[in-house]
Amino acid sequence: MNQYKILIVDDDENICELLRLYLEKDGFKTVTAVDGEQAITAVEKHNPDLILLDIMLPKLDGWQVCREIRKTSDTPIIMLTAKGETFDKILGLELGADDYISKPFNTKEVIARIKAVLRRSGDKDKSGQTKEVRFDKLKVNLTNYELVVNDVKIDTPPKELELIYHLASNPNRVYTRDQLLDEVWGFDYYGDSRTVDVHVKRLREKLENISEEWSLKTVWGVGYKFEVK
Repeated sequence: MNQYKILIVDDDENICELLRLYLEKDGFKTVTAVDGEQAITAVEKHNPDLILLDIMLPKLDGWQVCREIRKTSDTPIIMLTAKGETFDKILGLELGADDYISKPFNTKEVIARIKAVLRRSGDKDKSGQTKEVRFDKLKVNLTNYELVVNDVKIDTPPKELELIYHLASNPNRVYTRDQLLDEVWGFDYYGDSRTVDVHVKRLREKLENISEEWSLKTVWGVGYKFEVK
């Protein structure tokens, strides 16, 4: 029996109850919330290990809740939605969601995704080693989620930091967008890779012309690499 606590946020009480029953049967502890304001209160009160977050919520929608949580917490978030538009998927990931499940869903798939996200989160948090890479005028610390450029700490969303850490940990290796989606986001993102381009663009704005010893390079027709000269 695991002791992970899952916060279920959905305005459909039947869905909350269904997920609660299946998760508790699998050994998880659960907390539920039926609107966005309840969700934020529940995060502060219960400190869950993972959040299942519906998008269409009363008071504050899932996007707003995700944004608020990410201001203070790296708690894994799996978005739940009946929508299937690519724009929604990209927005969710850019706001810092860790995975994305469309309704109607299979409860076994939800549990499998939860375990996969918790496993990745645990790998980052419990390895006991400081995860850090350093280059000229650059420090990327994945343990504390810090990006330091020219000795100045730069506010960076979690996925941007994980992306630059992944690239800089493997200097001069070329990654396709699909590889980065799989290895940084941790799941097959429906073949849409624009979110990688958006994250690289934002990283470039923070890192452009900092040093002549390294750069974030586009490999045309393939993907990206952290090039060290």
